[in-house]
Amino acid sequence: MGYWRSLRWKIALLVAVACCSIAFIVGVLVHGSTYDRSMNDGAAKAYTALDGALATGRGSADSVDVAHVVYNPEEMPAELVRKAREDGQADLYDESRQYSPRMWAAQRLDDGGLAAVSLDMTPDQLSRRALDRNMWKYSLATLAVIVPLSAIAAELPNRRLRRVARTARRIASGDLAARTGAGRRTGDEITGISASVDTMADSLQDRLLNEQRFTADVAHELRTPLMGLVTSAGLLPEGEATELVRDRVRVLRTLVEDLLEISRLDADAEQADIRPVPLGEVVAESVARTGLVARVTVSGKPVAATDPRRLDRIVANLVTNAHRHGVEEGGAQATVEVMVGDGVVVVRDHGPGFPEPLLADGPRRFRTGAAERGRGHGLGLTIALGQAQVIGATLTFANAADDGGAVATLRLPG
Repeated sequence: MGYWRSLRWKIALLVAVACCSIAFIVGVLVHGSTYDRSMNDGAAKAYTALDGALATGRGSADSVDVAHVVYNPEEMPAELVRKAREDGQADLYDESRQYSPRMWAAQRLDDGGLAAVSLDMTPDQLSRRALDRNMWKYSLATLAVIVPLSAIAAELPNRRLRRVARTARRIASGDLAARTGAGRRTGDEITGISASVDTMADSLQDRLLNEQRFTADVAHELRTPLMGLVTSAGLLPEGEATELVRDRVRVLRTLVEDLLEISRLDADAEQADIRPVPLGEVVAESVARTGLVARVTVSGKPVAATDPRRLDRIVANLVTNAHRHGVEEGGAQATVEVMVGDGVVVVRDHGPGFPEPLLADGPRRFRTGAAERGRGHGLGLTIALGQAQVIGATLTFANAADDGGAVATLRLPG
């Protein structure tokens, strides 16, 4: 049936309130009109009865039908007596007697006395009450039909809005090929929102494709002169300056290779070679190949179905990132820990932790996030995240609650 705070039920509630308001206003107006007409008709009948009774025995009280005409003011309502003596004649609807309402008509006689007639208004009262009951009964019956129909009718625009929301969430999660497919048949506001979301997705997709093409083109163009630099650096005579040049060439070569890898990941050109591997051994070998110091702890003998080459790339990048940025306040290198469990690899350091933008938005290329996290191109975590997606794993980033150190958690599928 949907969440009660959704637009569908708000529309149904609005329709119900509108219908109740209309029914109440119409009921009050009809009740008032019927009451006024009943009072006018009752007063006219009472005056007619009084005139007929007085005409029958005009001038002789004994000949008047005393069963209908009252001459004693004490037997008349006090308000009727007052009005009749002031105006010469008066009428009054008296409901003081339960179940027997009366319509009085009084007239001042030539001798100064009063004559009055009362009519039983019970039939009129019962008719008005029956009319009120029928109006409320049929109003409730109409509400019982209109409210569900309005909820059903509101489901169509509500469904279209949910589709737009789902598409927007897919786009936000990275699926830039998602579209609402709403078309332009109705031309209403929801169609306008859908068209705007589709246009935004088209624009974002074009910009991303241009960025990916630019990255791939730059990496490929740099690769040829870079190989020349590598060869030339190898021919230089040994010395401090030569070692500095070779170090910078190595850094440049690593950057170009990272850019090429990112371009392949962006183009979805990577295919995983999944097979069962001893997770603890593969992670330990990956850490050893980095040449960096890290404490590896393996719980049990976990086995995971994954691509060992891509897993090696992920672990190496996470360990390298922890060593590069996990520096304590005094400048000392923070201890890097690698913990391996059943389908889980956790890499953490004891440095200042990940910056808030990275925790909120994830890693971004060429952005390290904070100066205290050290220098870098911001490509290591981006590549690790992309490779994790290729093998179907999830890579999350957080800061430890005890000392704030950076914690990267890789969860393998299965």
